[in-house]
Formats: sequence, C-alpha cells, structure tokens
Amino acid sequence: QVQLVESGGGLVQAGGSLRLSCAASGRTFNRYAMGWFRQAPGKEREFVAAINWSGGSTYYADAVKGRFTISRNNAKNTGALQMNSLKPEDTAVYYCAAYYSSSDYLKADAGTYDYWGQGTQVTVSS
Repeated sequence: QVQLVESGGGLVQAGGSLRLSCAASGRTFNRYAMGWFRQAPGKEREFVAAINWSGGSTYYADAVKGRFTISRNNAKNTGALQMNSLKPEDTAVYYCAAYYSSSDYLKADAGTYDYWGQGTQVTVSS
C-alpha cells in the first residue's frame, strides 16, 4: 500500500519554472514505478512522465520532453517533477501516481497505476 501527497504547485508566468514534489508513505516505495499525470479543465487526464523503481529509466510525453525532468529519492520516499520553460498549455492539475513494478519498462496508461495523490494545481499565465 502506498499513499501519495503532491506539493509545489502554484501560479507562474510563461517561461518560468516550478518543482512538484510527491511524498510517499510505505516502506516499499522502491518497489514501485512512479508517474506524473495532468488534467486540464474539460480534458482527459494525460500522461506526463514516469520513472522506474530505481530511477534508472525514465519516459516522457512528447509535449514535455526536454522541458520536464522526473526524479526520485528512494531513501527519502519522494519523487519530483522539475518543470522548466512552462507554457500556458501546461496549466492543469498534476497528479503523482504509482504502480508495483520491478521492470525497467514504463507505462503511460493511467489504468496501470494503482495509487494516486490528490493533485496539485499548476497555472501558467501568458
């Protein structure tokens, strides 16, 4: 069982940066792959990035590749999403999610993820 709590959202101007954090409870966090998703008003939830259990493998949506960086610290049971060069279209509620996996292969399907945080709002003004 994993419980996830996001933080770090806020309002930023286009071109700015934000760092989202995800705090995980449970002693076996290092057995879970972790991902970030986002959902804008009136749109479906979409995949942003994922990282495998060790942090050695990452996967990004094309829309954020080169601008966002996903990371994790298993010793601290935390994950993060560094977001640079933000655009107004990045405005959404961002969710941290996790699924049990020892594989280096990462998945972008939200249905794969068993545990979700409550979300944190990111607003990028033009």
